[in-house]
Amino acid sequence: MPSSAETDITSILAELPEAGQQAMARLMPLVYEELRAVAEAYLHRERPDHTLQTTALVNEAYLRLCRREDAAWNNRAHFYRAAAKTMRRVLINHAVQRRALKRGGGRRAVDLDAATLPAADQSTDLIALDEALRRLAEIDEQKAQVVELRFFAGCSIEDAAKALDISTATVERDWRFARAWLRTELSDEDHA
Repeated sequence: MPSSAETDITSILAELPEAGQQAMARLMPLVYEELRAVAEAYLHRERPDHTLQTTALVNEAYLRLCRREDAAWNNRAHFYRAAAKTMRRVLINHAVQRRALKRGGGRRAVDLDAATLPAADQSTDLIALDEALRRLAEIDEQKAQVVELRFFAGCSIEDAAKALDISTATVERDWRFARAWLRTELSDEDHA
């Protein structure tokens, strides 16, 4: 049975197409802490001297979500998937800008095995991961969504299954395949 917060979030999301900015303003206090947790998980995987702070990442993602003309999410899980994807885009844009300043700046390998338990000094090359994830989505969109939810949003197997409306066994299978596929893709890029 959904909690009252989940019910409130879902009812506000249903109002969005008509209520627009007023509904988004009511939504923010209900989702802020969870968005902040997602942002912290993202930034935890970044280099220690990352210039983007958790609050800035949440605020930028939230502003982008507010500006969307097609801001119509089916439910809470759909909204959080969109928020995680938006945060990923913000971080990738930030990395692209930083790399442009540094002319190829030091790329580091992505450790997908440790993705759900990131080490304090772990850093990922988000640009390379994003490019590989786009290629995976062309092959199998669901597997790419599993990676987004597990790696970027920090979802558990159960949460990812619920968000995608598939079984936990399917998420586990997709996660194993996607990690192996991405590991191969990213190691091929390192050798290129």
